[in-house]
Amino acid sequence: MRRVLSGWRAPVLLLALLGAWELYVDLGGANSLILPAPHAIAQSLYDDRALLWSNFVVTAEEIVLGVGVAAIVGVVFAIAIHLSSTLRRAVYPLLVASQTIPIPLVAPLLILWLGFGLGPKLIVIALVCFFVIVVTTLAGLTAVDPGLIKLMRTFDASRLRMFRHVELPAALPGLFTGLKIAVVFAVIGAVFAEQAGANAGLGYLVEISIPQLLMARAWAAIVILSLFAIALFALLTLAERLVLPWAYEPTGETHR
Repeated sequence: MRRVLSGWRAPVLLLALLGAWELYVDLGGANSLILPAPHAIAQSLYDDRALLWSNFVVTAEEIVLGVGVAAIVGVVFAIAIHLSSTLRRAVYPLLVASQTIPIPLVAPLLILWLGFGLGPKLIVIALVCFFVIVVTTLAGLTAVDPGLIKLMRTFDASRLRMFRHVELPAALPGLFTGLKIAVVFAVIGAVFAEQAGANAGLGYLVEISIPQLLMARAWAAIVILSLFAIALFALLTLAERLVLPWAYEPTGETHR
């Protein structure tokens, strides 16, 4: 019963926020052409469902593939940096500097070089997600218990065996943490990429809806993006619980 009651806290808070939003707009706190009321957004979700769905499929594909590319490249970079101190000193500062480049500045260049296809969107999303995956995975690789390393050395374990059986499992929680953060960033990256140049996708739909003062439709697209990010986050959390059950074992007394 306690778990059931605690599970209602988020929906109750969400309903309270939506109610306050509805009252704020209805009482004239904001022009509905700028900030539509929740009921108008819900109406658009139903009326424009076919248009929203067709564009959602495009954006969802970009996000999933972009995060996949970022995960593969990010893990490879994290392992390479972990195994080579020279590479770490040479590449790590460049990785940090790469995150200071504004995506709206990069996206038009990628479209100029690669066209309006899927490629530029994947690169933008991968750039947004890449760094956090590298950092969290690298943190997991370097946070191995020194006692385990010493134990493996006493058994004359090779560097590859030590990495496979000790360091890599230790990095998996960090990898999942990076992926969960990345899926949220990926949604933002997809919107930036589509607004820079696209003919489909929810970011594109937002871009063309605002000049037409179809704000309810633009907000409906944002709602779908938010729900998709939450769904991906939940799926990754479930996958983490299945793959790493020991990471969720209680380590002591919990405080409510």
